Amino acid sequence: MRGLGGPVLVQDLGRPGHAAVGVGRSGAADRAAYLLGNRAVGNRAGAASLEVTLGGLEVEVVGGPLWCCLTGAPAAVEVDDRLHPAGAVVAVRHRLRIGTPPRGLRCYLAVRGGIDAGGVLGSRSRDSLAGLGPAPLAEGDVVAVGDEAGTGEAGWPRLDAVPVAALGGTPVLRVVPGPRADLIAEPDRLVTGEWRASAHTDRVGTRLEGGPPLLHRDPERQLPSEGALRGALQVPPSGEPVLFGPDHPVTGGYPVVGVVVDADVDRAAQLRPGDPVVFRWA
Repeated sequence: MRGLGGPVLVQDLGRPGHAAVGVGRSGAADRAAYLLGNRAVGNRAGAASLEVTLGGLEVEVVGGPLWCCLTGAPAAVEVDDRLHPAGAVVAVRHRLRIGTPPRGLRCYLAVRGGIDAGGVLGSRSRDSLAGLGPAPLAEGDVVAVGDEAGTGEAGWPRLDAVPVAALGGTPVLRVVPGPRADLIAEPDRLVTGEWRASAHTDRVGTRLEGGPPLLHRDPERQLPSEGALRGALQVPPSGEPVLFGPDHPVTGGYPVVGVVVDADVDRAAQLRPGDPVVFRWA
């Protein structure tokens, strides 16, 4: 296995229910893309997949064929020297290569049977902040295939392809006011300008830039740490909000001006550095 783009991580639906002991949920950043890939190859819900940042992954299959499907950011797939579009359900006999997606940030490679990797607290997901779960994959790593395929007719791929994500244009993310929006002098600034994902983008969060600064009403006021969640827009003293991702800290001490509604969080996970984004009150 060889990766030429960004990190390649094992991900599933995460480990909910452990925030009280300081462990976040983590899991696939784009849950819809992850779930779609598993359905396409006939896996049970929750089977682990590979989350590939910016493409560039090359996989050699031993003992194939192996059914695979790539979802999320629409990268081209080369299977045994033949090109296939993203979303195609393909049988890989020897080698699979993932190109660089022209838009979007994260692809999901689902394999029939799922990825067999060591679990922590009931999940195989890699939490990049806590350091839990399987380590990021590196060149030469060997990954086993699990037994998470469904049974009967429901357990076999029944489609040639699944829809490709529409990730073009400027996404408009719906936001509900945060619990500390009153501590921001002009919270409506969040929805009046166009923001841009900065280079400070990872699974923990995305710092946004280019919009009107969100200034604290009382810069000297200190807040006690409060529970945090995915999709929260926390505002540090710089006035540039940080959009929390799946590996966010379980607590935070800066005001939360708003929270992206859950239905739009997956789209936020596909923002790559330099991409524009607009927010609207839900």
